[in-house]
Amino acid sequence: MPAEQYAASRHAAWLGAAAIITNEVGQVLLVHPAYREDGSWALPGRVVEHGEHPHVTCRREITEELGLDLPLSAVLAVHSFSAHHPDLQPGTHCPGEVRFVFDGGTLTPDQVEAIRLPPEELSEYAFLETRDAVQRLRPVDGRNMLAAYRARLGNTATAHLADGRHILDLPALDLHDVHVRYRPSWDSPLHRGPVPERLPVQQAWAWCFIPDGRVVVLADPGPRGALPMLPGGTVESTDATPEDTLHREAAEEAQLTLTDPVRLGWVLDKTGEDYGSVGPNAWLRLAAQVTAIGPAAVDPATGHPFARLLATPAQTAALLGWGPPGTRQAQLAVDTARERRGLPTARTAAVEEIPAEGMRLS
Repeated sequence: MPAEQYAASRHAAWLGAAAIITNEVGQVLLVHPAYREDGSWALPGRVVEHGEHPHVTCRREITEELGLDLPLSAVLAVHSFSAHHPDLQPGTHCPGEVRFVFDGGTLTPDQVEAIRLPPEELSEYAFLETRDAVQRLRPVDGRNMLAAYRARLGNTATAHLADGRHILDLPALDLHDVHVRYRPSWDSPLHRGPVPERLPVQQAWAWCFIPDGRVVVLADPGPRGALPMLPGGTVESTDATPEDTLHREAAEEAQLTLTDPVRLGWVLDKTGEDYGSVGPNAWLRLAAQVTAIGPAAVDPATGHPFARLLATPAQTAALLGWGPPGTRQAQLAVDTARERRGLPTARTAAVEEIPAEGMRLS
C-alpha cells in the first residue's frame, strides 16, 4: 500500500486530557467552564492540541486553569468514544475521541488557597464528593471521573472504557458503585484516653484485620451509590459493652468472627443528631483481628447484604473520607495490630471483594 494511502486509512480521533485532583478528605475538584451552554462542569483539563502529548496538555491546562504546577503520578483511565456518542459536542463533526485522565494528586490547604481561575474561561471551582460531582458533569464525563478515581482509590490498573463502559472485568469499587464517604465531622480529633463517664457511647466501629494486615471494609448500598464503613454500629440497650456491640454488628453485617478488640480512642459527637439528638456522646474506635469470615448473608437490621471488601488501612482511610486524622487513626490501628497480635503491615494491593462463600483464615 502506498504511504499516502496507508496514512489515509489510519484511524483519526481527537484527544483530550484531564486530571483527578482532590482535597484532603477526598472531594474531587471540578471547574465550571463559562463557555458551556448546558451549564455542565468539568475536570481540570482540555483538548490536546496538534502535536502535543496528553500529559503535557494536562499539566499545561492545570497551570492555566488553576494557577498551580502539579506533577502527574499515573494514568488512571483511558476512555474512547465513537464518532456519534451523544455526549460529544452536538452539531460538531467528530471522528471519535480518546480521553486520558491523570492523577493530579491531593492538594494541601495552602494549595487550595492558591487556586486562581482565568475569569474569561472558568467562572468557579468546587470540591465535591463524587455522588454530587456526577450530577454536575456530563454523563460520559461522570463515568470517566468515577472510573479514574476508583482506579486511584483501589490501586487497580488503568481503567479502560469504550463509550462509557469498562472493557475489562469490573474492579470491586466499580462493581459495587462505591463512593468516598465524606463526613462534615472528618476533622474531629481521636481522644486516646478513656471515655468520660458523662458521655454515653453511641457507636463502636473497628479496624478489623485479617492475617496479612488488610482490613475489612463494608459498602452500604443506596440509591445514589454505596458508602464505605468500618464494621460496627450503634450500641443497643441489650449490649453489655461497646465491645459486645462490635461483635454483634460484625457478625450480622459482615459475618465476621473477631478476637481481641482493643480500644484506640473515641471521637466526640457534639449533638447526637444521628441518634435522635441525644446530645453529646462518644463514638468509639477499636482494632480487632478477624479469625473467621462466613458466607455472605442479609443484614437483619437493613434487610440487604453489604458488599465485603478487603483494603489496606491507608486505602480504607481514603475511602472513609476522614482526611489526615483518618490516616493517623489507620496507622494507630496498624501499630496496635502489630504490637498486640504480631500482624504485618499490609502490602500495597488492589481493593478486592471477599468471596461470597467466605474465607478461611490461617
